[in-house]
Amino acid sequence: EVQLQASGGGLVQTGESLRLSCVASGVTFGDYAIGWFRQAPGKEREGVSCVGNVGGTTYYADSVKGRSTISSDFAKNTVYLQMNNLKPEDTAVYYCAADSSIITSSIYDPRQWDYWGQGTQVTVSS
Repeated sequence: EVQLQASGGGLVQTGESLRLSCVASGVTFGDYAIGWFRQAPGKEREGVSCVGNVGGTTYYADSVKGRSTISSDFAKNTVYLQMNNLKPEDTAVYYCAADSSIITSSIYDPRQWDYWGQGTQVTVSS
């Protein structure tokens, strides 16, 4: 059974940093892509970043590109999302997801991902 556990959210001020963690169980790292999504109140869930299951290629949405880094620790079955220079518009619940067959054109579409963890709240104050 695939299980994902997201953590690391919190309340920070504009310009500060957070590192989110997604611990995966029931998966073999390398066989699954792991993605980060976020959902702000009243808005649809959107893709933020992803590390692919083939070659570990990384992807970033324009909204976080240049401010975020996704990385994997195979020994800990954990994917991290380091977010720097946080802005109030980054405020959302962040979710991690896993899928073994996601295609590049679908990585930012939450409907295409099979497994989800619970969310972790990120709040950025101005």
